[in-house]
Amino acid sequence: MRILVTGADGFIGRALVARLLSSGVLPGLGDARRQVILLDRQFSVNAADARVRPVAGDIADPVVLREAFRDPVDCVFHLASIPGGAAETQFELGLRMNLDVTLRILEQLRTQTSAGLPPPKVVFASTIGVYGVPLPEVIDENTIPAPTLSYGAHKLIGEVLITDYSRRGYIDGRTLRLPGIVARPPQAAGMLSAFMSDLIRSLSAGRNFACPVAREGMAWWMSRACVVENLLHAAGLEAATLDRSRVWLLPVLHASLGDIVAAIARVHGEEVLDRVTYHENAALQAQFANLPPLRCPGSLEAGFRNDGTLETLVQRALDGP
Repeated sequence: MRILVTGADGFIGRALVARLLSSGVLPGLGDARRQVILLDRQFSVNAADARVRPVAGDIADPVVLREAFRDPVDCVFHLASIPGGAAETQFELGLRMNLDVTLRILEQLRTQTSAGLPPPKVVFASTIGVYGVPLPEVIDENTIPAPTLSYGAHKLIGEVLITDYSRRGYIDGRTLRLPGIVARPPQAAGMLSAFMSDLIRSLSAGRNFACPVAREGMAWWMSRACVVENLLHAAGLEAATLDRSRVWLLPVLHASLGDIVAAIARVHGEEVLDRVTYHENAALQAQFANLPPLRCPGSLEAGFRNDGTLETLVQRALDGP
């Protein structure tokens, strides 16, 4: 089993790679005898594991991409992208990284399949940003996407491409629409939703925090450990399940900023409540803290899960590499 992870040195990528290398049998990915190809601009740690082949460079560079696909791959976790804030201010860069790269990866895989190899699995990280703003009172599995940021538009186009290449038998794709994943590192530049992670990280460490959205603002929450579990679960979905859909919502925790602060206080002490103030930024409030309930019974039936409780979310949010 040869697995390629794009964005392998990113926040989610590092945790996914660690899990791929530490686990034994994984549904759909076989036993631990697997090679993991890491593709990212650079790597913060030395990949010394013999099962790892790092490829460092600009993923938009065709030479770098060809090196990543030097040998045929069985599965791709496509996590790499330019996030919302950066894609909005740097339009050409967003197009190149979020659209051109996705298409080039799919074309590399089509070449494999056209040579007679089985269609490789592709797990594509999309976003809740495909729904845009304003949002309906409830989002479910039939809600029509209408992105209002370039990032959401890029990801929606990627979803369509993944589904179409799967229909034609070039790949075996599955897409997850990811919510705000916490707690991202402080240097998560370009992430408009970074305040969600900053709140958990700062208050858990005993620091004060000025929250840029209202206490009552409702958001969708999931820890990095939980999203990794869901990515791996997606890779293992059986064909019969994929006949229903190749695009999946995740059953996130739906909670207010105040609810999260209260959970942090239950984990780290009541003094947390005195360390937070709220200063509403209308744009952030509309995009990330005015989110309705998300209902996805199909995803739950297919085995996708959330963190269970807010306390578990808070504790898991700071775990991992």
